[in-house]
Amino acid sequence: MKKNLIALAIAIVVALGGLSLYRWNTHHPHPHPAAEAGGGHAPHGESAHDGHELEGIKLTHFSDKTELFAEFPPLIRGRKSAFAAHLTRLSDFKPVDQGRLNVVLSDGGQAEEVFEIEAPSTPGIFRPVAIPAHAGERRLSIRLASADFSSTHEIGKIMVYADEAAAQKAMAANPTSDEGGISFLKEQQWKIDFATVATMRRELRAAVAATGVLKAHPEGEAMLTSSNAGTVVAAGAFPHLGQPVAKGQVLAYLLPRLGGDSDMATLEATAKKAKVVYEQAKRERERLEALFAQEAVAQKRVHAALADEQSAQADLDAAASRFGQYRGQGGGIPLRAPIAGILTEVRVSPGAFVNDGQLLFHIADRKRLWLEIRVAENDSARIAQPVGAWFKVDGIDDGFTIEEGKNARLIAVGGMIDPATRTVPVVYEIRNPDPRLRIGMNVKALVYTDRVRDALAIPSSALIDENGQAVVYVMRNGESFERRPVELGVRSGDFVEIKDGLMLDERIVARGAYQVRLASLSSAAVGHGHAH
Repeated sequence: MKKNLIALAIAIVVALGGLSLYRWNTHHPHPHPAAEAGGGHAPHGESAHDGHELEGIKLTHFSDKTELFAEFPPLIRGRKSAFAAHLTRLSDFKPVDQGRLNVVLSDGGQAEEVFEIEAPSTPGIFRPVAIPAHAGERRLSIRLASADFSSTHEIGKIMVYADEAAAQKAMAANPTSDEGGISFLKEQQWKIDFATVATMRRELRAAVAATGVLKAHPEGEAMLTSSNAGTVVAAGAFPHLGQPVAKGQVLAYLLPRLGGDSDMATLEATAKKAKVVYEQAKRERERLEALFAQEAVAQKRVHAALADEQSAQADLDAAASRFGQYRGQGGGIPLRAPIAGILTEVRVSPGAFVNDGQLLFHIADRKRLWLEIRVAENDSARIAQPVGAWFKVDGIDDGFTIEEGKNARLIAVGGMIDPATRTVPVVYEIRNPDPRLRIGMNVKALVYTDRVRDALAIPSSALIDENGQAVVYVMRNGESFERRPVELGVRSGDFVEIKDGLMLDERIVARGAYQVRLASLSSAAVGHGHAH
């Protein structure tokens, strides 16, 4: 309950525009923006020597393209208020390194005031100086215009005080503090793989974790072996690993070893002899047909000659077929691809001698694959009827979702426990979703056991395991974070359900959480004291 109350309070602060206060003094880790912008001195009334400590303002705000983290002293009519506006691209969470920034004060019954700076002083940090001409409640906007994009942060209402005394009174009446937060500066965030996301409700499904392997489709794999012992010769350019081949394409020729029925000279002689016999039988049939026309011979002799010719034709066709099969276009037995696909193995070189039955080429069609997932015995009772799956392989950041009827088909769920691995196979046929996926790759998988349901969820990359306790880091403002233990629910793909510890729309560290954890353990290890 206490955790939820804390989370609720933080959510309210975020909903009110992300404004917080801080105290400008000589112990603040960042130089006063006005000191840097105006020659090394803080504005009147904010230096340490006059005995006053004037609270300043921090705000964090997100547009659709950028994150704004701004620090500036209270706005006082006629006084300089120097901003340190940190702008981060949400596309990659790197600093905005060019563009024009405007600080705009509007509404309140007064004319619009615009304070502009042409470029950042350092990548990501813009330092405009505002000198308001009118006191009262105004509307604050911060607008970026760059060559690549534009972005507007509508901060909302802000007070411009008539004098320093009014500002001090207002700041004293609403004190806040960053104490207890984990400091992790924008300059540190920009140097690493860092990102934040807002918690949101997503459609999740209960699942069991498993491992598996990608296999070739049974009709999408072929092992081409030698039918005889002999020598392999090229059919044009010799095939190479990774080469696409068409069904029926001649990859090479096999010249059988001389001897026996496969002797090329014997086959050729047999074919020539069969041709001589056939031509002789044909001439004899033609001669007898001419004599029969003159009634010089009986018709039965013509029929006998025709039968001899047909028999000789059959012998010729058989001999020519055997010789043609072995001879081929390249002088041997053609080695044809039985399927279309990619050559995944080439086990022979041109001119090499091979034995009968030796593997020559391995062809696989990777358009369709089989995903064989091995589910542990203790989870097998939960997968009587899987409703989909998800898998991920090392080296590819994205995971892949399997949905029956869309990109996959359930082939089988094993009916017995493998005695060696104590697992049950679940096999899906899938359309290959990524050309980087290879046959034989090991996968980490989830088998979905339930239908879709709505739940509060975060990316699993945001989780840190601290001695068995799941922890996330919640953004308090652009450079301050809070460690938050959470209670997890179901995992679904790249996301995990949060049952307790977070509220909707809180912003958490999705990438770089481990570095924030290091910052909480040792500020010196991550550059404590670095100034803007």
